Amino acid sequence: MKLGLNLSFAIKRWLGGGQLANVVKHELGMDRVQFTWDLVDPWWPAAARDAVAREYADAFRAAGITIESTFGGLASYTYNHFLAPTETLRDLGKEHFMRAIDMTAEMGVPAAGMPLGSYSAQDALDPGRREDIYQRALQSLVDVSRHAKSRGLSTLLIEPVPLTTEFPSSARDALRLMTDLDGATDIPVRLLVDWGHALFKPIFGEDANMEHWIKQCGNYISAYHIQQTDGLLDRHWSFTQPGIVTPQRLSAFWRDQRLTHQTYLLEIIYPFEQTDEFVLRDMQEGIKLLQSAG
Repeated sequence: MKLGLNLSFAIKRWLGGGQLANVVKHELGMDRVQFTWDLVDPWWPAAARDAVAREYADAFRAAGITIESTFGGLASYTYNHFLAPTETLRDLGKEHFMRAIDMTAEMGVPAAGMPLGSYSAQDALDPGRREDIYQRALQSLVDVSRHAKSRGLSTLLIEPVPLTTEFPSSARDALRLMTDLDGATDIPVRLLVDWGHALFKPIFGEDANMEHWIKQCGNYISAYHIQQTDGLLDRHWSFTQPGIVTPQRLSAFWRDQRLTHQTYLLEIIYPFEQTDEFVLRDMQEGIKLLQSAG
């Protein structure tokens, strides 16, 4: 398996490129990461933001760590972005992504991504409104792709989420988004699929399995988030916890689907109250379990 880390485990704890690179490389033994926007806010003033982001990128490169992409985190996920109820809010969501792309370009990283957004409670129940907002979101993504290409990025990523008030949520939704954008964007837009989202039983029922996602839209999946979960909520537990996503299941899927270039990015989110010592030890143990499975 090709393993990497989403840096969500580190937020509010190991800050600064040198310190975090040391944790990733020497404490955890990893050399491939996805940089979370929870470490550097795309909305910070550009000059200061980019200086901080470049410091992370330079330190990681010096340590021999590849940053595959940057991605929206907890803070970004709070907002409705491209599916918000008003034009003003949707435009702000678009600007948010474009500012993150600017930051990503300054870091010399080739890809950036985020969930598309969330409908309001009222819009989510109105098929006409949902479709109108969705069509506007498609055009916005075309615009964003043009900006990303101008800044030197090669790929944009969209993450499906397990809520019917968001889009895409199901594999069918994700396939529609991909086919609607195929050939319309200046650079490819691809899927980043989270195992904990895809296995969400309350919404997907019998289709809550990764084989279903591969069958529906496997050609568009560029990377995966992996986490331990129970299939009942989006847990983001470490693999030291019991659940339905075992290291053996991940390894078998990788082998059976003949995956090669996609990365399994561990996206583990700890309570802020948990001690740094526990988080580091738990990450180490979880990574060892994954590595032992192949």
